[in-house]
Amino acid sequence: MKTSPIQSLLVLVAFLFTACPTTDPKKDSKQAAVAPEGPTNEQAADIDFQAFVGRLRKAVSAHDSNAIAEMMEPDFAYVLGATPADDRQGQGVFQYWDENGLWIELEGIISERFVPKGNYMVAPAQFADPSAEYTGYRAGLRRDRGSWKFVYFVNG
Repeated sequence: MKTSPIQSLLVLVAFLFTACPTTDPKKDSKQAAVAPEGPTNEQAADIDFQAFVGRLRKAVSAHDSNAIAEMMEPDFAYVLGATPADDRQGQGVFQYWDENGLWIELEGIISERFVPKGNYMVAPAQFADPSAEYTGYRAGLRRDRGSWKFVYFVNG
């Protein structure tokens, strides 16, 4: 039985296509999930993050200290450079905001867009830009054990 050059070519093409894998199984099996060091811009668009920020904005607008307290870290910073020893972190924050008329300032900063800076998501965005040399009020959020927390609202 004699084969034609076309039949030989078809057999050769079929052999080439069946011999070449379309994916590299070694490459697929060696991909490791690496968590980023700090927040990313993708997290700013994350539904979980956006839901947290929405709840925080609503609670701040209503001056709902119970709801805000549930969203805060226990050692929430409200005076730049303060330590728990000088009683300027944690529990006294709501009284401090009342005495210094900071609810409006807090509401304004929380309404800003949050961007990544180190291990935090911060607002306003100017604070994350080193060239801006921003020294006004700023707010920081951080993911802690899978949940977002309100970590600081300070000036300076």
